[in-house]
Amino acid sequence: MSSPDGTTLPDRNAQAAKLAAEIEQDVLQGNATSLSQEAIQDLMAALAKAYSAKIDAGEDFMPLRSRLSINNTEVMTTASGLLKAANLAVFELGMWQSFTGR
Repeated sequence: MSSPDGTTLPDRNAQAAKLAAEIEQDVLQGNATSLSQEAIQDLMAALAKAYSAKIDAGEDFMPLRSRLSINNTEVMTTASGLLKAANLAVFELGMWQSFTGR
């Protein structure tokens, strides 16, 4: 199966894994500015859409492979930023979770 840009899905998965490892290494080396704000925003939006589409299609998995792959502050910072960017409050998230069970 090919994507619109002609890459196969295994290639796309390998590219994603390589990019994730490179970003992780940059952050560990203290170079958190290796990606522009726009690149982070584009990646965040694309990953949120991909995750949501898989969940909506009936797949059931957590967005993080390992609980140790990200700390609590990183989760809270990201979740808070996503809610703020979408102009949503924690209350609305809680209501949505109670309606959907997610």
